[in-house]
Amino acid sequence: MHALLKDQAEKLGLGSFYEVQQTRIIGANGTEFSFEGLRHNVTKIKSYEGVDICWVEEARTVSKSSWDTLVPTIRKPGSEIWISFNPELAEDETYKRFITHPPTNSEVATINWYDNPWFPAELQQEAKDLKARDPVGYETVWEGICKQVLDGAIYSNEILAATKAGRFTKVPHDPSKPVHTFWDLGRADRTSIWFAQIVGFEFRLIDFYESRGHALSHYLEVLAERAKEQEDGSPGYTYGEHWLPHDAQNELLASERTIEQQMWAAGHTVRITPRLSVAAGIDAARQVFERCWFDETRCADGLQALRNYQYDVDPDTQQFSKAPLHNWASHAADAFRYFAVGIAEPREEDLPDDGPNDRYARRRRRERDDDASGSAWAQ
Repeated sequence: MHALLKDQAEKLGLGSFYEVQQTRIIGANGTEFSFEGLRHNVTKIKSYEGVDICWVEEARTVSKSSWDTLVPTIRKPGSEIWISFNPELAEDETYKRFITHPPTNSEVATINWYDNPWFPAELQQEAKDLKARDPVGYETVWEGICKQVLDGAIYSNEILAATKAGRFTKVPHDPSKPVHTFWDLGRADRTSIWFAQIVGFEFRLIDFYESRGHALSHYLEVLAERAKEQEDGSPGYTYGEHWLPHDAQNELLASERTIEQQMWAAGHTVRITPRLSVAAGIDAARQVFERCWFDETRCADGLQALRNYQYDVDPDTQQFSKAPLHNWASHAADAFRYFAVGIAEPREEDLPDDGPNDRYARRRRRERDDDASGSAWAQ
């Protein structure tokens, strides 16, 4: 959009009227266009004031938390939010929020290729060819009809089955059961956390949180906030085990302690997720999916990531490869994969309350006990 507006200003003979900067275009009459990446700068958006028009382009994958931050920010009398996107999944947050259940005083318009009087003959032929070759693909690409699942979606069958069974619904927190968390760690990249309870034979995913650019202290505050009594008087979470990926044991230059050690020091019981291949972790996730119930509101961003988690495309064959695509959806999907691996890990009844209890720590304790008795232990 920045490049497009710059070029249009030149074509209209308005190049001298606008000062083009890296993230802004400023008019001689005081008007200003500002450009921000919503996914990574949503907290910066909250500082904006006096916005007349906010245009969100390529809005399909904007998350629930981003919309919840942006919409109240555009509050100047008479202000408007414009949203443009190509629909793909009916369960995408943007589609649900603005098409399925449009806000009061909103206008929704479908603009398609047949509304373009200058639509080139070459593209018309391309549309006809796709319709003959792949009618379902044509409906999405050229008619804007939503798919049930994305092409190459890794959990397509599981998501369809869960939708049919009504397992994306309201899932209340059970105060009598501990809440376990499952993490994918990142700082420059995203950190994702699933909050789950085990009730009978069900795995209940009751909450999800994701952010980026923060140290561990930020996420410890998130845990603490959820442990407090809520505004409606309902009890907060009582935590069980916090499952971290193996890199939580890495030494950090910025700290004398690892992430695992810092979590223990903060009073949390930590487990390290067994190290499995990505393919084995995906298989584990598929195995447990049929026992999972998801709170569709509190887990909305995590569910959007699972629906958009796809296999990568091989650049040589242009076919889907066996490796997942690494993009914005990867981190929540990785945390869910760790949930599946961790939830299936056998547990000892005598969990220690003063140190790590991952399988390596258990091995060290057994080796120590066996040495004391004069016997050997091997796996």
